[in-house]
Amino acid sequence: MPVPVPRQRVNTPSQTAVAATAAVGTDLTLLVIEDDPAGTFTVPELVDASGGRVRIRTARNLTEAERLLTDDVHCVLVDLALAPGKPGDDRLAPLHHVLRLAPRHAVLALTTSGDAELAAAAVSAGAQDHLCREELDGPLLSRAIRYAVERKRADSVQVKLAESRLRAQENARLERGLLPTPLLQGSDLRFAARYRPGRSRALLGGDFYDTVRTPDGTVHAMIGDVCGHGPDEAALGVELRIAWRALTLAGLCGDELLSTLQQVLEHERDNEEIFATLCTVDIAPDGRRAGLCLAGHPSPLIARHGRAAQLLPYEDGGPALGLLPRARWPRRQVELGGAWSLMMYTDGLIEGRSAGPDSPRLGQDGMVEMINRQLASGLGGEELLEAAVAEVRELNGGELTDDVAVLLLARERTAGDPTAGRPSRSRRGQRR
Repeated sequence: MPVPVPRQRVNTPSQTAVAATAAVGTDLTLLVIEDDPAGTFTVPELVDASGGRVRIRTARNLTEAERLLTDDVHCVLVDLALAPGKPGDDRLAPLHHVLRLAPRHAVLALTTSGDAELAAAAVSAGAQDHLCREELDGPLLSRAIRYAVERKRADSVQVKLAESRLRAQENARLERGLLPTPLLQGSDLRFAARYRPGRSRALLGGDFYDTVRTPDGTVHAMIGDVCGHGPDEAALGVELRIAWRALTLAGLCGDELLSTLQQVLEHERDNEEIFATLCTVDIAPDGRRAGLCLAGHPSPLIARHGRAAQLLPYEDGGPALGLLPRARWPRRQVELGGAWSLMMYTDGLIEGRSAGPDSPRLGQDGMVEMINRQLASGLGGEELLEAAVAEVRELNGGELTDDVAVLLLARERTAGDPTAGRPSRSRRGQRR
C-alpha cells in the first residue's frame, strides 16, 4: 500500500531528489508512543528493500517518551488514542506535547481508519504525516518514516534559509542607515563617494568617512580605516565616525580632535592590538586653503586646474590612532587654489595588485598615474570614483579583499575647468 502523502506542502524536484538520495540505505531510529506498543510493534527493527534498517524504541506514555527521546532518534510515532475521549477534550494533546518536546524531530500521528478529520488535523498541527492503525504494515511504516524524516529536514532547511534572508535584509537596512549623510548645506563644494566593503554580502566594513560644514563656513572631511574586516571593526568604524562628527561640530580640530578620538578608540576596542588610521581635512570658507592631519593614513590626492594630480604633503603625519598613548598629530596648512578636486581614500584602493595575482601592488604612484589618465579622459566626480574603483578591481585580477572607501570634494571656478569634473551632490556614498 502506498504511503499517504500530505497535500498541504509540495516539494520542489530538487528537494525530492535530495530527500530520496539521503534516505536510501541509511539506518534510522523510531520512537513509538503507544499505551500498548507490544500489540502493534512486535519486532525491534524493520529492514526495507534497500537494506536500510529502522530500529524501534517504544514508550507507554509521554513521560516515558521524554526519557527515551535521545539525539539518536530520528522520528516519533505518537498514538492519538492517548488523549482522553471525553467531549470537549483536545484529541491532539499528545501530538502537541510531542511537538513541543521534539521540535527538531520528524513526527507521525497514528489514528484509526475511520477518523480522517483527526488525521488531517494532526498534519495541519505540525505532524509530517499520519498513519492508520488498521493499514499499518512493515513496508508502509518504513517508507513513511523515511519520508517524514526527509521532509522534516527539507522543512528545516527552508526555515533556516528564510531566517537567513530576513537577517540579511535587516542587516542591509541597518548598514545603509549607518552610512553617513554629508552635511554640506550652504557650501559651494561638490561631494561624491564610493564604498565597497571587503566582506562578502556586507554593506559596511571597517572603513568610514564623513563630511560636515560648521557654522563658520569651514568644511571638514574625514576618512579612516579600522584594522580588520569583520562586523566588530565595522561597528567601531561607525562609533569613530559619529564621535568625529560630534567633536567637529563642537569646535574641535587637528591634534585636539584626534587625541580625543584616540581615547574613544581605546575605550571601545576589544583588545589593545586594534588601531585605526585617519585623514582629516578642514577647508577654509573661501575654499582656497585647508588644514591637513594624517594619523598613519595615505595622503589625499589633489587635482588643480591645468596641473596633473599629485599627493598632498605627508611627511609630517602622526601615528595611527591607538598605537602610542601620548601621540601628537600636527596640522599642516596646504594651498588648494581656485578650482580643484580633492580625493581622499583608504588603503584598499592602493593595495590591490597592479597586473593580476603575484604582480606588485598598485601603490600610491600607480594610483596617481591611473587618476591622471582618467582625468585626462574627461572623467570627474562620481564617474571618476566609479571608474577608479572598477579599474583597481580589474588590475587586481578579481574582487578586492580589503574595504575600499573613496571620497571626493571639488570646487569649481569656471565652467570649462577639467579638474572640477562633474560631481553631483550625493546624499550618501553608494555601494556598487
